[in-house]
Amino acid sequence: MTNQSQGIQQLLAAEKVAADKVGEARKRKTRRLKQAKDEATEEIEKYRQERERQFKDFEIQHVGSREGVANRIDKDAKLKLEEMTRALASNKEAVIKDVLRLVYDIEPKLHKNYRQ
Repeated sequence: MTNQSQGIQQLLAAEKVAADKVGEARKRKTRRLKQAKDEATEEIEKYRQERERQFKDFEIQHVGSREGVANRIDKDAKLKLEEMTRALASNKEAVIKDVLRLVYDIEPKLHKNYRQ
């Protein structure tokens, strides 16, 4: 009987050692997964920063800086305003005459649906 009791004790001890080893393995696995996740996150962040830098370089190279774009837009707007002002000055009298002619030269007519 003591032999069986010792065997059971040995089995329980072996089971405890195995459970401890499995627990340690799980902890190591969890640590490795966390470490891999952190490394992947860091790598993704580096890649994102690199792509962002490349995009900014591309933007500067092909579009120019934001100030340059804003200056170009302001310059174009000024040119269009000047062109519109010149067109207004050159066509103002003719437009006023046409509008006044249409207002003053009214030809009264009966409406086509009017019945006598």
